[in-house]
Amino acid sequence: MFGYVRPDRDRLAGGAWERYQAAYCGLCHCLREVCGPAARFILNYDFVFLFLLLDGGEAGTCRRRCPRHPREGRPCLARSPAMELCARESVILAAYQLADGVADGRGLARWRSRGARWALGRAYGAARAARPDFDRHVAACLGELDALERARSPQLDRAADAFARLLAGAAPETGEEALDRPRRQLLYHLGRWVYLADAVDDLEEDARAGRYNPVAARFGGAVDRDYLETTMGHSLALCQSAFQLLPRTPWADILENILYLGLPGVQTLVLTGRWRKIRTENGRTSP
Repeated sequence: MFGYVRPDRDRLAGGAWERYQAAYCGLCHCLREVCGPAARFILNYDFVFLFLLLDGGEAGTCRRRCPRHPREGRPCLARSPAMELCARESVILAAYQLADGVADGRGLARWRSRGARWALGRAYGAARAARPDFDRHVAACLGELDALERARSPQLDRAADAFARLLAGAAPETGEEALDRPRRQLLYHLGRWVYLADAVDDLEEDARAGRYNPVAARFGGAVDRDYLETTMGHSLALCQSAFQLLPRTPWADILENILYLGLPGVQTLVLTGRWRKIRTENGRTSP
């Protein structure tokens, strides 16, 4: 996805950062084992958050090596059903994003997207076979977004709603409404927040390339950042309220850090135009 949903590392205490790293590394190994070697390159913070949200915290920890850490093994969470689900869903979403890059990209960027989409083809086929309902759901929601983009629609909330519904469908139904409903609400409002953050983050790049941007279409030349701060903050508040309705798991402290500290910090950086520079300096995906 986009990499906005991350913790505030400096305010994680009591070994929480090490546990987060173990989950991150576990998902990386799971992507390779379940979806193939190419899949591990799409790993990002956003689906680590989804894993922490869905996982009950029962999986054990081991030490494993990888190409990035070949000499000493790192703590790594063992595979679990929740981890496998997140791996497959991340591949499905990445495949659609790369297809969009092929359709809308130019020059070298378009060929990079084409090459990455080809490399991920086998993994996508396996993930789609395992999660056909999610694949259809993603296709439908992105189809709505594509129609709005082609129409250069100024309806910012309608576009954000389509992506919000996409992410809300990432959590499988358990049949327990007391669990399913707050999960859906949390992921819906998180999806809305991510969509708006990405649109703001891409404003200058989209303007240079002449691409549609829903924030630019909504506000024209004078983007109302106060409005964006208010509406994004409202989505964050609804995420936090939904989280409080969920049962606590061993990951609760890290999830709270992300929702109450990590996301507000990222929002400030995005709205002030500093996020892209900091992300480039610190690396996009590696904790």
